[in-house]
Amino acid sequence: MAGTEPQPRVVKPANKRGAARLAAVQALYQMDVGGTGLLETVAEYEGYRLGQEIDGNTYRDADAAWFRDVVSGVVRSQKAIDPRIHASLPADWPLSRIDTTLRAILRAGTYELINRKDVPVAVIVSEYVDVAKAFYNDDEPGLVNAVLDRVARAERGEGRGKDAKGAKGSQD
Repeated sequence: MAGTEPQPRVVKPANKRGAARLAAVQALYQMDVGGTGLLETVAEYEGYRLGQEIDGNTYRDADAAWFRDVVSGVVRSQKAIDPRIHASLPADWPLSRIDTTLRAILRAGTYELINRKDVPVAVIVSEYVDVAKAFYNDDEPGLVNAVLDRVARAERGEGRGKDAKGAKGSQD
């Protein structure tokens, strides 16, 4: 299935979790577009992509357990994740209108915000904004920032945006 997932321009994740997040987004994209299953996709990435060189591109060494958690968590929790994303999107942007890569980024970030309470909101949002910057030059990284910030405020009562200070007890 090589070549079916989007290829980032130049991405240098600072850590193994960052590399795992990027790989998770690519795997989610591949599963969505190619119709491949969870087990097959995870096995392919762990066996042939994470830390490997493919077609002259070197995949950074990634935290395989983190990669598995994000990919399997998104698949397992997608019915709970998608409504949270939809509620955080602008009214004129239904989730179905979102590009497949961007949807994978939002799903992975939302999964972590809901399920990885051990990771600070600012880290999750920043990492997925960086993933978005690897694929997009325009407004998409800003959209990722805004949507994940809204999800964080709804799920954790905290965000990282300028309006997040007063959000702790708000009823958004």
